[in-house]
Amino acid sequence: METIEKSVEVLNDLIEINNDRAEGFGKAAQDLDPTDMDLQGIFLNCSLESKQFSQQLRDEVNHLGGHAENDTSNTGALHRAWIDVKASFTGHDRKGILAECERGEDAIKKAYRDALSPENDLSAEVIPILLRQQQSINASHDRIKSLRDSAS
Repeated sequence: METIEKSVEVLNDLIEINNDRAEGFGKAAQDLDPTDMDLQGIFLNCSLESKQFSQQLRDEVNHLGGHAENDTSNTGALHRAWIDVKASFTGHDRKGILAECERGEDAIKKAYRDALSPENDLSAEVIPILLRQQQSINASHDRIKSLRDSAS
């Protein structure tokens, strides 16, 4: 029973940070300067991706018999990066917006690394899901970083 409770806790943490990420990228897409509208599709895709990831994780929590989170986080150092990102878009230039997005992506990458730690003893069914999500998040991070590096 303890392993199930730990798995539910880990998955709920990932649900929250995915919800934060979805909201952060959604806010970023809305607040873009007209000269940066090329980023809108990228940001909306990242937002949609995290919504889908949250749903997959909620399904797993429900499968384990736990109660799945539906909200964004309000506390906790792990999730603060995306909250800061959501609050900081107005007045930033392209490079600044991309840097804030990259900082949020760094936070979610860390969350997945931590979740996949062997000490969490996640089930064999959950690990492949998290690895697929992690791979996609890493690719999104790398794309955001590349865009930031090429921004003037």
